[in-house]
Amino acid sequence: MRTIYRNGAVYTGELPLCQAFVVEDGRFVCAGTDEDALAMKESGDEVKDLKGRFVCAGFNDSHMHLLNYGNALRAADLSQHTHSLAGMKEYMKEFIREQSPKPGAWVRGRGWNHDYFEDEKRFPNCHDLDMISTDYPICLTRTCGHACVVNTMALHLAGITGNTPQVEGGLYEVDESGEPNGIFRENAMDLIYGCLPEPAKEDIKEMILAASKALNRYGVTSSQTDDLLAFNNVPYERVLEAYRELDAEGRMTVRVYEQSQFTNLDVLKGFVEKGYNTGWGNHWFKIGPLKMLGDGSLGARSAYLSQPYADDASTRGIPIFTRQQFEDMVGYANSHGMQVAVHAIGDGILDDILAAYEKALSQCPRKDHRHGIVHCQITRPDQLDKFAKLSLHAYFQSIFLDYDIHIVEERIGKERAASSYHFRTLYETTHASNGSDCPVELPDVMKGIQCAVTRTTVKDHVGPYLPEQALDIKQALDSFTVEGAHASFEEEVKGRIAPGMLADFVILGANPFETSPEELAGIPVEATYVDGVCRYSREAEGKQQQENSSRKNRKRAFISW
Repeated sequence: MRTIYRNGAVYTGELPLCQAFVVEDGRFVCAGTDEDALAMKESGDEVKDLKGRFVCAGFNDSHMHLLNYGNALRAADLSQHTHSLAGMKEYMKEFIREQSPKPGAWVRGRGWNHDYFEDEKRFPNCHDLDMISTDYPICLTRTCGHACVVNTMALHLAGITGNTPQVEGGLYEVDESGEPNGIFRENAMDLIYGCLPEPAKEDIKEMILAASKALNRYGVTSSQTDDLLAFNNVPYERVLEAYRELDAEGRMTVRVYEQSQFTNLDVLKGFVEKGYNTGWGNHWFKIGPLKMLGDGSLGARSAYLSQPYADDASTRGIPIFTRQQFEDMVGYANSHGMQVAVHAIGDGILDDILAAYEKALSQCPRKDHRHGIVHCQITRPDQLDKFAKLSLHAYFQSIFLDYDIHIVEERIGKERAASSYHFRTLYETTHASNGSDCPVELPDVMKGIQCAVTRTTVKDHVGPYLPEQALDIKQALDSFTVEGAHASFEEEVKGRIAPGMLADFVILGANPFETSPEELAGIPVEATYVDGVCRYSREAEGKQQQENSSRKNRKRAFISW
């Protein structure tokens, strides 16, 4: 049976917009005028009126952490309580009172950002967290995911003292007495995370489902996600099994392209020797590139720069790997037909990664490797030229401008800032796709589109920052659709509304081409369809919320009576 959608403003990936499309067996079979679509109608077919609403291909978040997002949904959400250090501590006290954890259970939170603290602009430490509670081990992760802080009880449980060796590619801080102050950065966070409870496979499946449901609310139908090392005490096979079982059970609502993170060459070799490689899987779950983490974040000053930070000359950041390690890992993956994507925020680490790509491709040339750089934030002109020369895919996150506008010149100085966040340059000289790095940011695609187009913050419109690097509306939409599909070698099966493509699409509450750039973030997602099936409906959600509210009111009235 076919479903005919008519009377819409349909963006197929090309302009002008068309009116209608037809879906059959999870695929688009027609896109054109109402007459074209209705001419295909047969007995039993369903006709749906789009009522003039805008429709485009489902959104593809080309870099995020789906499993970590599902895990974060279980923790305290500090992103709404980061206006002050004192306020964050009070919220955590309230969270513990409401949740009433079992004695000795770990209490977790994520989303604090010291740059937003209005009382004390500093990292919290173990003494701050001891003021929240000394009865539970507490771990609070910074919004970027590249630093965390714990209380004294957590330090004791982890056995961390001033004599604990520092971790390669990471750092735990110490106070004047030489004892740890509770702050852990990069690889040193594993000293803490390794002590957290180990999630079972069913826990992992529930996290994936919860995160997928949230993604559908934002119109996201495809996720390119880094999950295999989401928990350092969980073997990657357990994560793969969770995805395979959800697929077999027909419970997946987001298509997943796994950016497979490994930190050790022997483990990577074992993964490939088991038969896993880029492209393994199906349209619901597929192995993507080797993912490597090059450095940290700009906000935490752990992004690795070629020169010291402008606001802290004592550091250049933290490199996670040496150039030799990059060359070994990238070289092996490239020679075995595997795609590679490496996290690089600082221009210092980008030098090492570009050198590794150059060496690998000179030793084993490949015409369509689609290797890439994730984030592409701090860049120099010579590095931007190499993106095009090496045909690298740029995975950028325009939503990062919402925060980074406030700190970029302060962190790296005006000269380096002038050639950074060059998203239009990358978009026009190579392939470039957009994403959220969720849970670093929410997977709110319309906010990402607004930042890409305005180059300002979302709410108060600070900026614009390098306005000549703004994308137009078409480019911004394509960065979340067809360009994301290109990143996963799937541009022939998704990313556009066209015959033969997978029927993943989103219905919006307004036409982005007719909306003021400063109001794009306010466009609601009305419905999300994956494989031709409605996975989210704003109308249905509203009715459910009303019903839940009525049920609660009836219960209160009964109790009162």
